[in-house]
Amino acid sequence: MSRLFRTYLLPGLVFQSVIIGGGYGTGREIVEFFMSHGALGGLFGLAVTAVAWAVVFAVAFEFARICKAYNYRAFFMALLGPFWRLFEVLFLLIALLVLSVLGSAAGEMLATSLGAPQIAGVMCLLGAIGALAFFGGPTIERALAWWSLLLYAVYAVFLVWVSVAHGDAIISALQRGEVTGYWFLDGVRYAAYNLLAFVAVLFVLPYLQTRNEALISGSLAGLLGILPGVFVFLAMLAQYPEIQHEAVPVLSLLEALNSAWFFVVFQIVLFGTFVETGVGLIHAVNERIAASFADSGGAFPQWARFALAVVMLCIAIFLARAVGIISLIAKGYGLLSYGFIALVIAPLLTIGLVKIINTKSTYAEDASESG
Repeated sequence: MSRLFRTYLLPGLVFQSVIIGGGYGTGREIVEFFMSHGALGGLFGLAVTAVAWAVVFAVAFEFARICKAYNYRAFFMALLGPFWRLFEVLFLLIALLVLSVLGSAAGEMLATSLGAPQIAGVMCLLGAIGALAFFGGPTIERALAWWSLLLYAVYAVFLVWVSVAHGDAIISALQRGEVTGYWFLDGVRYAAYNLLAFVAVLFVLPYLQTRNEALISGSLAGLLGILPGVFVFLAMLAQYPEIQHEAVPVLSLLEALNSAWFFVVFQIVLFGTFVETGVGLIHAVNERIAASFADSGGAFPQWARFALAVVMLCIAIFLARAVGIISLIAKGYGLLSYGFIALVIAPLLTIGLVKIINTKSTYAEDASESG
């Protein structure tokens, strides 16, 4: 990878990789947070999310750069001081919730498409995430980046295909201009709890060398993160409003296309997004533990990375089978998003911003450093 790619695109691609599986991948989050506000209201909400991500990431990337904080333990110790463990509790709760959604979606996807037992999809997911977690940072970095580029291509084809087949329905839904409910609030809430993914991006931020690079990279991450969501939202308008009742809405759209080869390709890519999201979250926990080992003069063994992945996924799988994907998203995500606003966004845009402003790192100095 070139330095330009690693500096400006890699953080956004990793972020998109981590959020895609639990939400855009299934389409379920898009329904809950955006489509419930109508065709136009949903697009407004997506725009709010993109702006919120761009602003918060610009600040977060620069804060990480000036503090040299490239795992969530170091980051939140610098931001919250002795209260950093409150974030860790919140992060682990959200991580288990997201992994539960992934387990449920993976099982349902293989059951629907291949008629396999749901546990088969769950076990495939566990094996793939565990293997990547075992190999660690460089392998995860390459896997997330290149699978993301493949995903953009497949999702673009998906949107074009659905638009060609059902363009009239999509245009009709947009022309009605329906805007209902608190779309701005849901755009903020969706942005808030998905910001947990930025802890999985921290390990690629050492490539950022100047303030300009951090601010531009953070802003681009907001755009790169939202694009797949816009693709999925527009495609789902082809079956609006009935699609809101589907557990995995994208599967309904794929079946309507009646193309066996694309159905297989899309589901392979979709399953890959589940793996991306899961490994991104688990790698963040592994890096936090590895930092603690390093502080004590020890090394975090490779087998322990795999073991942690298995333990977290087993807990998540139990939750998924006990509760179900629709209930997990509808009841769990919204509530935890408020905790994320209180413990992450508010401190970052106050304490973090003040620390950035007070740090002697001007644009002129950045320019001289890069020159």
